[in-house]
Amino acid sequence: MLEILAITSPIYLVVLAGYLATRSGVFLRADMAIFGKFVLNLALPALIFNALAQRHISDVLHPTYLLAYLGGSLLAMTTAYLVGRRLCGWDRTRSTFLGMGVSCSNSSFIGYPILLLMVAPVAGVALALNVLIENLLMLPLLLALAESARGNGGTWQQVLRQSLLRLARNPLVLAVSAGLAISLAQVDLPQPVLRTVNLFAQASGGLSLFAIGGMLVGLPLRAGWQRVVPVVLGKLVGHPLAVLLVLTVVTALGVAPMEPQLRAAALLMAAMPMLSIYPILGQAYGEADRSATTLLLCMVASFFTLSAWMWMLR
Repeated sequence: MLEILAITSPIYLVVLAGYLATRSGVFLRADMAIFGKFVLNLALPALIFNALAQRHISDVLHPTYLLAYLGGSLLAMTTAYLVGRRLCGWDRTRSTFLGMGVSCSNSSFIGYPILLLMVAPVAGVALALNVLIENLLMLPLLLALAESARGNGGTWQQVLRQSLLRLARNPLVLAVSAGLAISLAQVDLPQPVLRTVNLFAQASGGLSLFAIGGMLVGLPLRAGWQRVVPVVLGKLVGHPLAVLLVLTVVTALGVAPMEPQLRAAALLMAAMPMLSIYPILGQAYGEADRSATTLLLCMVASFFTLSAWMWMLR
């Protein structure tokens, strides 16, 4: 338990620092949007590119993991989206971000350090697989849904074309494409290039968490927590259960078995809080405040749920 606290406590402390700095007037709440743009357009794409470009493509090809985690994420996302649309009566944008919150994990900044404690030999492989699934498939799909919901009318072909054009310029999608191209070509990038990319990548974790803390200033957390509790439960409990269900089905169908440590890594990755840029992505669609509140409660609750999942997996 103390080892887990040593990993998670810095995350909460950085968020708290952002909150206190904004609350005391050192930064304005509007400044957090500028920090968010830096993370979204430079720091996070550098992290994704770095994770893909420096690994051989064969190191991340584990079909059972890919099928189980992708299938479970799609199941969780679809269920959450339909709940938002049919049961809650929300519009497509809000339902899309409900699906994003439930199905996209914070693999890099929370998941990877925890995997180092539990399943160290496969932690790097699991991180690379999650980067592929979340950034090549899940995030582009969810951003396409969000862009489609924000469309200014027209036929579905026009909306699809507008969404694809925006996605083609999205820094996250460009980073995934470039990273995969370098990995497939087996090109060794010059050290000055790698060090430059690393400098940007290292800024993504702390700055995104700091910006999240600043976004929390002025939010009516007590008044809105009931609305985000289902998202928190869906992410911390529903997502790993969905991955476990799909993994069981895939194994029963006779797909190549997965070693126990990699199986545990898949379940733990799904049990992480949602990605730390969740509110930053939401700010372009009017969902920043709700997303920040959801992330805060999810991070606090994850300390208890992750401890339970780790105990069960042991």
